[in-house]
Amino acid sequence: MKVSDILRVKGGTLYTVSPDERLDVAVQTMAQFDIGSLAVMEHGELVGMLTFRELIETLAANGGQLGGKIVRSVMDDHPMTCTPETELEAVRPMMLEKHTRYMPVMEARMLMGVISFYDVAKAVVDSQNFENKMLKAYIRDWPEEETPADPPPQLRVAR
Repeated sequence: MKVSDILRVKGGTLYTVSPDERLDVAVQTMAQFDIGSLAVMEHGELVGMLTFRELIETLAANGGQLGGKIVRSVMDDHPMTCTPETELEAVRPMMLEKHTRYMPVMEARMLMGVISFYDVAKAVVDSQNFENKMLKAYIRDWPEEETPADPPPQLRVAR
C-alpha cells in the first residue's frame, strides 16, 4: 500500500497557514477544524509544519501564553516528508523513529497532502482486516477431502 492510497481515501482538503500569521489565529483554525497540524505555506511552497507539539512547547516555555508570537518563530522548518509513491512499510518506521505525527506528502515541490500517524495506522488495520476476512472466507470454503468408508487394508487395526 502506498501513501497515495491514503490520500485518495482521505480527500484533498489541506489546511494551511502563512508563516507570518499570529499563533493565536493558527490555534483558532486548528480548533475550528479539529486538526492537529497546519502546513505552513509561503509563495505557494511548503516552508514548515505547525503541530500541536510546537504549540505545547511554546505554551510551556511562556507560562501558558502564546505571547504574540508568529508561526515562523515556532514551526518545524524542516519537516520530514514523503511522496505519494512511498510505501507505507517505509513511512511507519520513519514516523516512529522521529516521533512524527504529521507528514507532508510532496510531489517534486508541490504539497499533495498531509498524512497523520492515525491515517497510517488506520490504513494498516483496514488492510489487515480485509486480508483476515479473505483468509477466513478461503478457509471456510476449503474443499473437503473425500473420506473412504473403510480405511485401506494396511491401516486396519486387528482385533
